Amino acid sequence: MFRLFKHYVPYPVLLLAVFDFIILFCSAEIAWVIRAHQIGMAVGSLFDRLPPLISFAIALQLAMIAVGVYGVDSFLSLRFAAARLLVAICLGVIFLSVTYFMIPGKTLWRSNSLYAMVIAFASLVVVRALLGKMLGSEAFKRRVLVLGAGQRANRLNKLGEAKGAAFTVVGNVDMGDVTSVIPTAVPRQFIHNLVEYVARMGANEVVLALEERRKAIPMEDLLRVRTAGIHVNEISTFLERETGRVDLRSTNPSWLIFSDGFSSGRRLSSFAKRVFDIVASGVLLLVCLPLILFTAILVKLDSRGPAFYRQSRVGLYGQEFAIIKLRSMRTDAEKAGQAVWAEANDPRITRVGRVIRRIRVDELPQLWTVLRGGMSFVGPRPERPSFVAELTQKMPYYAERHMVKPGITGWAQINYPYGANLDDARHKLEYDLYYAKNYTPFLDVVILLQTFRVVLFPSGAR
Repeated sequence: MFRLFKHYVPYPVLLLAVFDFIILFCSAEIAWVIRAHQIGMAVGSLFDRLPPLISFAIALQLAMIAVGVYGVDSFLSLRFAAARLLVAICLGVIFLSVTYFMIPGKTLWRSNSLYAMVIAFASLVVVRALLGKMLGSEAFKRRVLVLGAGQRANRLNKLGEAKGAAFTVVGNVDMGDVTSVIPTAVPRQFIHNLVEYVARMGANEVVLALEERRKAIPMEDLLRVRTAGIHVNEISTFLERETGRVDLRSTNPSWLIFSDGFSSGRRLSSFAKRVFDIVASGVLLLVCLPLILFTAILVKLDSRGPAFYRQSRVGLYGQEFAIIKLRSMRTDAEKAGQAVWAEANDPRITRVGRVIRRIRVDELPQLWTVLRGGMSFVGPRPERPSFVAELTQKMPYYAERHMVKPGITGWAQINYPYGANLDDARHKLEYDLYYAKNYTPFLDVVILLQTFRVVLFPSGAR
């Protein structure tokens, strides 16, 4: 995997993205030439039209990222990829058309854009038909040898067998720390030279996945493997990289303390984030005010009670603050006064509430909270105090998610459905810890773009 601003990008995705940018640029150029010949205009130098060509490629590629064109499903299904590409290209061209009226000359003409989007769509689909299987083949997967034959090692084996996995497990070495649960594991005492064995298996990475680490870490083996030029990783670091979350079942306090991340050198990026929050929330509040008011009227007409409601949530450093949302449940949703998890097809949700929750319109009033500084656009979703008290008792490291400011959208929101029970909360905590540990402005941009996918293709909203 390629590490970009602390965030890992699989090589097949990076390679495909480079191909896509070239295709988009060339599609815009071909469209320009075709249209120029149609109206009898001189084509001129390529450098004279670089701004509109580049803006076309960048806008459409950002739209492709936003709708999930580079997700695992797009590599597994050409039909899925084509559908997402069509949506992305339409969104990108609409954005460019609006931009053309605001900044004339910096984007393609509308006639150019029509030709360019048709050429781009056909070319992108053909490239995926030709390269899709190859990019997802074993040739692009890292070959991993696992030191361990217990339940942790078995988890890695199953993860490597999953569709879309970026690695494959080529073998397991039974280190004798626990009873083996992997029949094919080779006992360490049967291997004369571990470095030679790693080379013979064609592995380019070794992962330590022991169940019992005290006095069981094979330091001599790991040292020889590492000095032979083979990458060595511990299971927690490996899973963080492969899954985009901090795996609670393999993580220990020392790993969180001594591993890379949780950087305090964020003063400049935090300042930039706050400036963005103020500007973006202010602009969006003005733009979305008619929609908020219209939805509030619908809420009032649909059920008895106020259109808006305030709710106490836990934010930065565990401090409580109030958020404002459009009401999507009946006023008697919590008769006993105690917080209750939302459920699939929750009967407490009103007819209008079901719609606005799916498209996230009920979250829009929180822009005011962002403007005031209680929240950010991106961060862990703030929970209610009663839930926080319960989850802190039942879940390790839950308090650590409050070391960053909560947000309207976040890494957990774009990667996992709405949390409605303890198990969901644990999975979302793993994503929240990853965000807190690996925060960069680049990751915020990725999350904001991917939020469009969640809104356009609702999944798990309750």
